[in-house]
Amino acid sequence: MNLNNVERIMTWSNIYVTNINRSLKGIKSEVAVDFIKSDDKDIIVTTNKVVATLDLNVIEDYMKNLNNINSSDMMSPRLPQSKLYLKILIILYFIKNTNLLLTSNITEEVLETTYIFYDVVLALWSHVIKASPKSDIAVI
Repeated sequence: MNLNNVERIMTWSNIYVTNINRSLKGIKSEVAVDFIKSDDKDIIVTTNKVVATLDLNVIEDYMKNLNNINSSDMMSPRLPQSKLYLKILIILYFIKNTNLLLTSNITEEVLETTYIFYDVVLALWSHVIKASPKSDIAVI
């Protein structure tokens, strides 16, 4: 999206949020737009819940039908491609054949050496807790 479109959208963003929310209510969606912000040359529409395809279509139709916007260079909306959390289940609390407790350092080392998690960066520290006092299972 070109810089002129971004500036025009940001000028009227509060009105656009209200109108998009009205359109989403019209299709009986539980999704509501919280705000619109710009990021370099893109527009980011933040919602209160994860949107479905129908919700994305409503937002896209509204934005493309704005009078003062050149819709020819607009990209189709898409969901973010990042993972917000990683939940690891059914891990033994004690390391096999030892009395050592599973620690966050050990789990991070395992994640770094597993090909599935290649190039993954943990945003926060991992926490290891025992599932219950009588259990031998940990939750990370």
